Amino acid sequence: MIPRIHKRGKRTIGLLYYLYGLGTYEEHIDPHLVASFDGLAPDPGRDPHATLKQLARLLDQPLENIDAARRPAKHVWHCSIRNASEDRILTDAEWGEIARRMVAATGIDPDGDEAGCRWAAVRHADDHIHILATLVREDGYRPDLDHDAARSQSQARRLETEYGLRRLNPGDKTAAKRPTSAERHKAKRQQHERTPREQLRERVRGAVAGAASEAEFFDRLAAAGLLLRRRTAPSGDILGYTVALPGDHNKDKQPVFYSGSKLAPDLSLPRIRERFTTNPQNISATEEHEGQAAGPRVSRAAAARRAATQAAWSAVLVIDQGDDGAIAAQIAAGGEVLDALAKTSDAHTRGELREAAWAFERASRSHIRALRGHDRALRQAARDLVQSGPALGRGEDGATTAMVIDMLFFLTIAAANWHARHHHAQQAAAARQAADHLRAAYISAAGHPMGALRRRGRQLPQVQQQRHAAVVREAVPELAEQILVEPGWHALAATLADAETAGHERASLLKKAAARRELDSADSVSDVLVWRLRRAADLSADAAPIPGPGGAGPAQSHSSAPVTRQQEGRSRAR
Repeated sequence: MIPRIHKRGKRTIGLLYYLYGLGTYEEHIDPHLVASFDGLAPDPGRDPHATLKQLARLLDQPLENIDAARRPAKHVWHCSIRNASEDRILTDAEWGEIARRMVAATGIDPDGDEAGCRWAAVRHADDHIHILATLVREDGYRPDLDHDAARSQSQARRLETEYGLRRLNPGDKTAAKRPTSAERHKAKRQQHERTPREQLRERVRGAVAGAASEAEFFDRLAAAGLLLRRRTAPSGDILGYTVALPGDHNKDKQPVFYSGSKLAPDLSLPRIRERFTTNPQNISATEEHEGQAAGPRVSRAAAARRAATQAAWSAVLVIDQGDDGAIAAQIAAGGEVLDALAKTSDAHTRGELREAAWAFERASRSHIRALRGHDRALRQAARDLVQSGPALGRGEDGATTAMVIDMLFFLTIAAANWHARHHHAQQAAAARQAADHLRAAYISAAGHPMGALRRRGRQLPQVQQQRHAAVVREAVPELAEQILVEPGWHALAATLADAETAGHERASLLKKAAARRELDSADSVSDVLVWRLRRAADLSADAAPIPGPGGAGPAQSHSSAPVTRQQEGRSRAR
């Protein structure tokens, strides 16, 4: 149940004409009263002798009892209450009781107060009603409407439980502003999936992901094709910004601009500047990784994904063990990584990644303020992803995409658990929704590289497969039987063969990989262990062919260069 307090109006009769009319965006069917302040108000919808003017005069009567100077400039209060599409259809009597509960809760007509405001509730559809009221009480005073929107939401949560309706999570005023009904209908007419406000929010979040400075942020907005205006002080200092979509015009054919704060609370310029207090470094993590990794250099996109995987893993440890301010910073920066990944990934994963980033945006804000500085590694990872450019869907690019998605899935689960512990219901639900989209993205991304690794594993001689199975039973005896029957077991066997060739002690490496974090939320334990091992051992994420006739020889990694002791030590330390 969603109650919405609309802007106050000047003309009761004007609102009545709309409520009893044909409807502007959706057809109004059988408009009629379901309740009123005294239960006796005339109903122009059902009584052929009643008129809209009679109802308007009745509701506005308290205005005539006070001096004109004391009358509010906008005296019409308007609240709509809408149920979810899957909810049962309520009767008129049930909607009437809901209306009475809502006007009492918001302060329009409190229970036991005989001098409350006059009001009426009109139903013209199965799933919602409208309540209109005159904002002068019978005794000539104004009603107490402080926090009427918050009161209506609290009452709606109670009504959902009592009437068996879909239960929504309570809000905490950190959500982005919802598009208005006019914005939604405009988007529908233009056959757009999202409203201009929502499109702008997505593009602005993409522009700020990993940005190192205010100038870079503004340059990215311009590069994204947005219309940009800066608000400057007389001194020349920039105070804020507004953006508009090309082609989105108002009735006067002028672009419709939105300020950052109207898009989301954390997109105002002061809040964005907080991210720049600890700018990403000039030397990217991808270049550092490329210089350290054994074997041939991989593409910048693949290196950026490897670096993002490591940063996400470090963030998961902070979310599990850190203090709240640092955790909030990691979650917020995790949203930047998702935005950057969605922007740069191949088409077959981009849709689900975009939806994951869209959902996680709600999880990135709460009343616990992020302590910037703790998010440096993740912001650097987001910057590297953007600067590395688009990734291909195959080869090392595709495999490392699956690797980072796998780790980001665990980050979103950790974020959901943290929010749940703090009773952040909307944020926890949003993080779980993001995890569902990441799971779907992983299936698309991992299909080719995992398939190749499984084929390699099945080509291993039986004696080698048995040797690797013995390592699994030694390292993770509690998981061994589950792993050995999973479809991903052969991919894990190929990975253990690569690790052995690279000079790693397999059992120790596997034990550390399994112990790094819980595996209960994983759909496939062997898949998760494959990516953890390949990242920890600096193995190529993509599958390499097995040398030798018929694949009889030992599996080789993509690394053709010898592994130094320093490199081996670093890999084991991860």
